[in-house]
Amino acid sequence: MTTEPPVDSPEVAPQISSPTRPMYWSIRRELWENRSIYAAPVVTACITLFGFLVSTITLPHRMRAAIAADPGKLHGVVEMPYDMTAGLILVTAFLVGVFYCLDTLYGERRDRSILFWKSLPVSDRTTVLAKAAIPLVVLPLFSYALILITQLIILIMNTIMLLGSPAHLAALYQNLKFFQLSVALLYAVIVIALWHAPVYCWLLLVSGWAKRATFLWAVMPFLAIGVFTKIALGSASFFTFLANRLGGWFNKAFLVHEKGTPHLERLASLTPGTFLSTPALWLGLIFAAICLAVTVRMRRYREPI
Repeated sequence: MTTEPPVDSPEVAPQISSPTRPMYWSIRRELWENRSIYAAPVVTACITLFGFLVSTITLPHRMRAAIAADPGKLHGVVEMPYDMTAGLILVTAFLVGVFYCLDTLYGERRDRSILFWKSLPVSDRTTVLAKAAIPLVVLPLFSYALILITQLIILIMNTIMLLGSPAHLAALYQNLKFFQLSVALLYAVIVIALWHAPVYCWLLLVSGWAKRATFLWAVMPFLAIGVFTKIALGSASFFTFLANRLGGWFNKAFLVHEKGTPHLERLASLTPGTFLSTPALWLGLIFAAICLAVTVRMRRYREPI
């Protein structure tokens, strides 16, 4: 015998389940399993910060020497710690991205965890795109935030050290335009991610295909082509092409002097139009898209090693 609920009793509200967001959780999974993604840049930032903390003791002396010898060099003395901090963290992030891409798909086949992950209701496309998002989106954004925090701490340390010398403190803020530095850094981070996209996607493709020695499979074909063209044709153009793919973004994205140094005005040195009109950028992005498409299709049929 069943009893009817009272007429005056409130109705039970239906429960609304939140979406599963497979891309979000796939990226979270990569961060959980690969702590070096954020640990290595943080360690680099801490070491750099400690080094510049020690060098801050000699900052007033270096500024006086620069003003006495050549006032034009003061700008370089002031900005050197901030530029070097950004460079070291970005290089660390690039190396982390390279080794992450080489191991991520290969590692899940090696430890046979691919059987578990393929049993989940997550498509191969979502999995591969989540892995590609680590070096192309997550690492650049994390590196940018980490660089800003580190540079801000260095600025605070420099300010405290120069409190006893108002003239040097004024020279610090006149030569260091922190807002322009931050905008130029964000621009550089985006440029580097786009320029290196084909490198990361190629490494993902090799990671999903190779059964062993992923680094050799990723590097040796290009070295072989370079050596062949050098011996057979006497040309080093292929090695020049490889070097341009790694570091050619700088001359395309920034205005430089004849000596190769960037323009003193940070925002005036940005050349996004030149960068976006570079054919090598779009050819690289097309190559990256092809590599991702092949990697997604390949993962559907790959088995544990």
